[in-house]
Parts: sequence; C-alpha cells; structure tokens
Amino acid sequence: YGSSVNLIEGYRNAGAGPFSPDRGGSAWTQERRSSRGVDTRSCASCHGTDLTQAGRHVKTGKPIEPMALSVNPTRLTSPKKVETWFRRNCRWTLGRECTPQEKGHFIQFMSSQ
Repeated sequence: YGSSVNLIEGYRNAGAGPFSPDRGGSAWTQERRSSRGVDTRSCASCHGTDLTQAGRHVKTGKPIEPMALSVNPTRLTSPKKVETWFRRNCRWTLGRECTPQEKGHFIQFMSSQ
C-alpha cells in the first residue's frame, strides 16, 4: 500500500484533502451522462461495486483486474500508471479529468476494500 500513500501525499501537496473512502464510494457508483449524452456510466459500470472481484469494460468487454488492494496489492504501486488510468477513466466516465480531491477519495475507497 506504500505507493498509494505516496499518491495521497502528492494530492495533499496539491492542496487537496482530507480524503474519505465513503465519498470515494459514493462517487464510484454515481451515474453520469456520457459526453455524447446517449448513455449513463459510473466507475462501477466497468469495475463493479465489489472491488474484490474482477470487472469488465462495458464497451470493449476487456476483463479488468480487481481494484481492491486487499486482493490486488500491486494495483496502486506505479504512480505513473495510476495517473495514466485516472486520466483515461475520468475522461471516459466524467467527461473530464478527476481533481486531486476526487483521486484521493477514490484511492481511499480502493484501499478500504
């Protein structure tokens, strides 16, 4: 879980915090209209609500390893990969990049599972 601590510290240095796993969990399941407005999606659409289980991308069908650090401790070990995936997934799900505050909430949520 060491790298998740480094990520959290980086978000704090950017002026974000405090972070809450509950807020991360609420944001995880919140449905949002897609950028084209034709469907709704959430983080849970692909990753599921049980982060200890594998997910599946709703558009491509590609399997996604579990997000919970309790079953996938390598999930947040590369800050570069984490930032790349946040950028891609936030744009796809939210239609914009996530803020450091949102990222901190999500990491706390994943760490709590």
